[in-house]
Amino acid sequence: MTAGTRGAYRAYARLVLETMPEESRVGLTLGFVRTFGIPDIARVLAATGRMTNEPRGRAKATGVAMFTLIGKGLDSEDGRRVVDGLRRVHDRPGITPELMHYVLACFTVCPLRFIDAHGHRAVTEAERDAAYLFHLSLADALGMPELSSLDGELAGEAAGGATGGVAGGVAGGVAGADGLAGVERWMCDYETRHFAPTDAGRALWAATSKGLLAARLPAPLAPLASVFAASLLDRPLREALTVRRPPAPVRALVTYALRARARARRRAA
Repeated sequence: MTAGTRGAYRAYARLVLETMPEESRVGLTLGFVRTFGIPDIARVLAATGRMTNEPRGRAKATGVAMFTLIGKGLDSEDGRRVVDGLRRVHDRPGITPELMHYVLACFTVCPLRFIDAHGHRAVTEAERDAAYLFHLSLADALGMPELSSLDGELAGEAAGGATGGVAGGVAGGVAGADGLAGVERWMCDYETRHFAPTDAGRALWAATSKGLLAARLPAPLAPLASVFAASLLDRPLREALTVRRPPAPVRALVTYALRARARARRRAA
């Protein structure tokens, strides 16, 4: 990756590493949790045992990898090391290009969703475009095929309609008018078709909600992490993980705490 390409997603790097790093970490964690709703991914994660036994360690490794790539660039020495590691981890039976595209979509879309909902300001269009360029760059570095080769017209929209492949889209700037919105539509369509309850998904959620999300929530909410964490899940994901919707007072308390935090950050900004 050239210095020019790194500069193209510098706005995204500033957002997640400097402007709203805590919100970005929570959003990345929620993106990771989202993958538990896909049976094929849940089985792979549960089979290693690390996610259920060491959820913090596994999630920390994922976060460090992503933030290294965002902050230092895919072509930096550390970036190349991370990319090589990601290739090795995903080079195993059962991990298809479609699954890899879904995971990458979650890791890109979910932090921005959380910032829009709970940050002290919304994500700007420049930051969203920069996030999309990073998304394309990482997909290219991992040797992932175009979405259009996997899922037809909708996936073609998600890939921005680029005719020169992912690398061509990066070289030409933001490929297509839909950009990250197209990726998000593809992700939602994939979830509609594949979200389903599994024992593996439930086990992963139980471990993560108690051992990981507690550390991501405001301190007053941590002791009741599982029920409060469930308030951050949307209905399709709750159903895929068979998680009950928390009572209205709990949801209201979580919303109040997050809004109060955003207001305080807004005043300080």
